[in-house]
Amino acid sequence: MKRDDFSWMIGGVQGSGVDSSANVFARAAAAGGLHVFGKREYYSNIKGEHSYFQVRVSNSLIRSHVDTVDMLATFEEETIFRHALEVRSEGAIIYDPDQDTKRLDQVPTIEANVKASLNSELSKAGLSADVKGILELARRRGVHIYPVPYNDLLKAVGSKFGETSLSTLQRMLNVLAVASSYALLSYDEDLVKDSVKKQFKSKPKVGEMNAEAVGAAYDYIRQKYAGSFAYKLSPMKSEGVRLYVRGNSMVAIAKELAGCRLQTYYPITPASDESEFLEAHAEMQLDGSSAQENPQVAEVAAMKSKGSIAVVQSEDEIAAVTMAIGGGLAGVRSSTSTSGPGFSLMAEGLGYAGMNEVPVVVTLYSRGGPSTGLPTRHEQGDLRFALHAGHGEFPRLVLASGDLEESFYDTVRAFNYSEVYQTPVIHMVDKALANSDSTLPMLEVGKVKIDRGLFLKQINDAVNGEFQRFRHTPNGISPRPPVGTKGGVYWHTGDEHDELGHISEDPTNRDFMMEKRMGKVELADMEIPISDRANFFGPEDADITVVSWGSTKGAILDAMDWLKQDGISVNFLQLRLINPFPTEYVTKILSKAKNIVGIEMNYSGQLVGIIRERTCIPIDQLVVKYNGRPMSSEEIYDSLKMVHDGKAPKKLVLKHGA
Repeated sequence: MKRDDFSWMIGGVQGSGVDSSANVFARAAAAGGLHVFGKREYYSNIKGEHSYFQVRVSNSLIRSHVDTVDMLATFEEETIFRHALEVRSEGAIIYDPDQDTKRLDQVPTIEANVKASLNSELSKAGLSADVKGILELARRRGVHIYPVPYNDLLKAVGSKFGETSLSTLQRMLNVLAVASSYALLSYDEDLVKDSVKKQFKSKPKVGEMNAEAVGAAYDYIRQKYAGSFAYKLSPMKSEGVRLYVRGNSMVAIAKELAGCRLQTYYPITPASDESEFLEAHAEMQLDGSSAQENPQVAEVAAMKSKGSIAVVQSEDEIAAVTMAIGGGLAGVRSSTSTSGPGFSLMAEGLGYAGMNEVPVVVTLYSRGGPSTGLPTRHEQGDLRFALHAGHGEFPRLVLASGDLEESFYDTVRAFNYSEVYQTPVIHMVDKALANSDSTLPMLEVGKVKIDRGLFLKQINDAVNGEFQRFRHTPNGISPRPPVGTKGGVYWHTGDEHDELGHISEDPTNRDFMMEKRMGKVELADMEIPISDRANFFGPEDADITVVSWGSTKGAILDAMDWLKQDGISVNFLQLRLINPFPTEYVTKILSKAKNIVGIEMNYSGQLVGIIRERTCIPIDQLVVKYNGRPMSSEEIYDSLKMVHDGKAPKKLVLKHGA
């Protein structure tokens, strides 16, 4: 495979600044006009365990992460032990030589099976189980090793600012690792310094010290290792304005632009980041200067966004969904965000919204399950749950986004669908998307059109003071005034009801109301264009047809580009609106396919099963992954080559991930 990109990784103890250092690296690359894609991995505890961040940069469009590491930047021993053997031949590892004597058995946070595997590798090579040994093994595999005396550099920087506390100075270790990386790549030093200053804009002195640390690292690398690393990274002139954004904040921004004015939540990973972003930017009136304080909000200023939103942290997820439903009843565009365990608690509330024809949006950030499962890891195991959560039958639309740009526009669509069809909409955005960073072309805010459906601001046709909120209409959608609208009274109850909302157990009325509510899904099926429900990529007459949904999209598209270079043609059917399911379109596409492959991040191939239920078309070739780490484009490339060559088992399980 011919990669036209550079993969950089940094790791460290959770809470030690891994995220901020990756932001500095990514921001500097983006400022230089490069395309960026970042992947964040972390444990579910707050501090102490290992986290790492991979940033992939390129002169051309990239949509996913890769498994290969071209450069590993480290400032502590665990990152070396965990990731040194992932670095490719001719790649590089930057480390502090003070770590040389640290032993593998001295790192309590590395799992026993990982230690056993590393001990075995080192023993076979006749090397000691310490940092020196693992680096020597990497060196034998063709990796360049670059020792950088961090503490000496920090002391020199500290002396210029009158700072002698080593514990204070060591907060800049991660910036030294970033700067050393860019210095080896001969990248523009000023862009890196500027990125650092913007990262710490609220603390000018800290920003200046870190910028000085960048200069110290560049000076050291130039003197010690000038020209020793073959790969060079250069800025390029970008075409138009680009955004640099994280998945959670992309959805949050879209909610404000879509007119959402009430967001409720109970803290849960990885959904909480979205609500916290909204709390921090409840009133978005940013200019270009102030937006630079945070790399994730610069796009807000670029869009000249203005809006406000009330964000409420509730006592639990039951309260969160019912509070959002209350906002919908009051006529306010409302939403709640959660992940699997929280969504479980929302099931009864969804039924209430379905029964009472209340518009509400639930953003479901899928993560590893069941139960608490893998709280900070990735999985696509909630698709069937989203389709069927709740007892009885009631309408809901289920929309799944495949990348950050889609998640922006789909967020707007979710609110429109919820109000036009007066029903819950579940917007699925998985953990991989939530914690991905990416550069994107400027989004077209003009495409953000708000459609509130049959929304009444006043009541003129009440009878004896009562309004028929659930009256019969030709298409099943009744005019909807907010609760408390002057001119008419109506009722909301969890029981079956008549057109006024009064409780009724009459069988004829029950038939009418069930058909009225469930007919909304059929109406949506007829009205929503296929362009908003599915995407098709590649040639119609391809060797392989891939079917998938959610965040596998970017990795599949990148793999398709590589496979094309190998003479293997692949097309890709991406399903987005899962309910109502686009049965006719999917049948049309798959009935022509020569070799269908289902790719999903779950054990059973949930979408593949749904396709068989709806179309009677079997998909026997599965590529799945369920170890909590997202699929890379390299994994999908290798898998589809195996399928093409007839070497893949019917269920190919991908295993990569640290």
